[in-house]
Amino acid sequence: MSHCVYIASPEGRTGKSSVALGLLEALIPTSESVGVFRPVSKKSSEPDHAVELLTGHPAVDQTYEDALGVDYDLVFSDPAAAQSRVLQRAQELQERFTTLVILGSDYDEVANPVELQFNATAAANLGASVVLVVSGLDRTAEEVATVAALSVQEFDSHHAQPVAVIANRCSQDRLADVRTALRARVPEGIAVGALPESPIIMAPTVAGLRDAIDGQLIQGAHEWLSRPSLGNVVAAMSLPNVLRRLTENCTVIAPGDRYDLLPGLLLAQQSGTFPSLSSIVLTGGYDLPDEVKRLTEGVQQDLPILSTELSTFDAAIRVAGASGRLTANSPQKLDAARRNVSENLDLDELLGVIDVAKSEVVTPMMFQFELFARARGAKKTIVLPEGDEPRILAAAEAILARGVANLILIGDENAIRSTASQLGHDISEARIISPTDPELVERFAEEYARLRAHKGVTVDQAREKVQDVSYFGTMLVHMGLADGMVSGSVNSTAHTIRPSFEIIRTRPDAKIVSSVFLMALEDRVLVYGDCAVNPDPSAEQLADIAAQSAATAQQFGVEPRVAMLSYSTGSSGSGADVDKVREATRIVHENHPDLNVEGPIQYDAAVDASVAKTKLPDSAVAGRATVFVFPDLNTGNNTYKAVQRSAGAVAIGPILQGLNKPVNDLSRGALVEDIINTVVITAIQAQADAPAAPVGDQK
Repeated sequence: MSHCVYIASPEGRTGKSSVALGLLEALIPTSESVGVFRPVSKKSSEPDHAVELLTGHPAVDQTYEDALGVDYDLVFSDPAAAQSRVLQRAQELQERFTTLVILGSDYDEVANPVELQFNATAAANLGASVVLVVSGLDRTAEEVATVAALSVQEFDSHHAQPVAVIANRCSQDRLADVRTALRARVPEGIAVGALPESPIIMAPTVAGLRDAIDGQLIQGAHEWLSRPSLGNVVAAMSLPNVLRRLTENCTVIAPGDRYDLLPGLLLAQQSGTFPSLSSIVLTGGYDLPDEVKRLTEGVQQDLPILSTELSTFDAAIRVAGASGRLTANSPQKLDAARRNVSENLDLDELLGVIDVAKSEVVTPMMFQFELFARARGAKKTIVLPEGDEPRILAAAEAILARGVANLILIGDENAIRSTASQLGHDISEARIISPTDPELVERFAEEYARLRAHKGVTVDQAREKVQDVSYFGTMLVHMGLADGMVSGSVNSTAHTIRPSFEIIRTRPDAKIVSSVFLMALEDRVLVYGDCAVNPDPSAEQLADIAAQSAATAQQFGVEPRVAMLSYSTGSSGSGADVDKVREATRIVHENHPDLNVEGPIQYDAAVDASVAKTKLPDSAVAGRATVFVFPDLNTGNNTYKAVQRSAGAVAIGPILQGLNKPVNDLSRGALVEDIINTVVITAIQAQADAPAAPVGDQK
């Protein structure tokens, strides 16, 4: 039977769906499988958006219908029968999932006392840990604490077990007061937390605005309809005054016959010097003249332009009254919810009071979510030198929205922001630095000339060199203005990492720079090295790669048991290649006596317990290896690709190791998800170093 977590509230509109999403993602790394259950939902042709949100999560292997319990009609007419059906459905799901996230009802149909009692009884019947979510909207800290204390008492009286109380939708300036008041009023042993109101989560999407005004999309990308609209500007004035009032991700409402405004608004969207728009609403039902239509089609591609028959006044009223909800089809809202939870709640404390036993199985998704959580824990600054590349901009939006790293993009600020705006990517939180910035170029040139003085490099030569984006980005890391660098989506591997060898250099305990891939298999994570850098390492270098790879494994939560691979196991074979691996193993034993290492060993003996029992029965590594050190690049590169393609493994890397500060290389065919993963990996590597200083702070 699985462990149940019941997320309940004593009232409506608490925003508990965002708490449920954040808790679900926190549970993924600790649970072999996570299911979702909604005990009570509306009997309606309209789907339950909260259930769609949670069952649509890629880590949840469950259908929408599978997550539903009973409807309000049964709760109202026969509460006992409803409780019996809820318990039966939950127990069926408990047989399938190790952890069950249960989302309480929304207080839409039944009087609050009845519904609160039903949720409390259901939680008690299921033996669930209860996380209570109360609203902080338009309430003082004391009022929030009073509602929370009364809710805890009510759940206690029905033998349910509240383990945490979270106040959601609080004013940002009251968060600390709310937390203090909750601690004073809520019984000891119950965790407390507070979340601020998130404008993005509660904002309507462009699709929501279209529906509110009975409008239609006459130009622009359908994909943009899922983006939130964070404000409204009624354009009943001249263009300069409209431009002055634009705010980030706002919707402009304009009379449909004000054809003079449209080109100016589209030019502002493309310029990168004005806030990005989410949409334009044209009122009155006017058709665009052919000449204006030709002009707008040539100026922009993606910004949604909506048309409505309503007057400007009526359209503005409806747009202002439109509300939003957290749904599965708005990535920006999902990322805002994740960030809100991860930055404002102590998830470790929350998981501790929920007391879910950690699974020994590690799936690719569990591993990825754990990496994201670690990156958020001590946010680092990562520099992306290829700032104008569309894939980099898409990845940057996701990284910033998820709150896993601060970013510096290198390039012309207006050009980068213009490209991002045209593509619909919000990178407003990114710092953009020009590689020709006079002050930085001069500082970097002097430092580079000092570092390369033994090669005869002058300041004039250095001044030209450091304006190359790879060198400029590396200098940002070297000078402590960034914590790490990720590049290579456009530039070659040599162009990306050569500056690191010249400037950042290797750590004192590392003889060479090497690489590993984190191979996320179906139920575990393995470490493969070296698969990307050193073609034919010597025995000494192979030993260094083994030690570095073991340290990297430990850094990413993999207990290192190192297999030094060869075509022979133990003392059964001989030859130069086997002897090299045998010597490398001896060096590792000598230099790192506490490290579990075995070699030479064949791959099957390293991973298969039955083979290991025959070939190396007394080995602490054989059959259980987690770190695999290949004898040369040819073997390593081919093996990781074979496992990736044949076993469906997720290969994360290459991750460079041995440098004083982290720099990682991307494939030029890297997908947006690959870029995101590499930035997260780099941020975690950087957590062992001191934090970077803001660019303007170092003199």
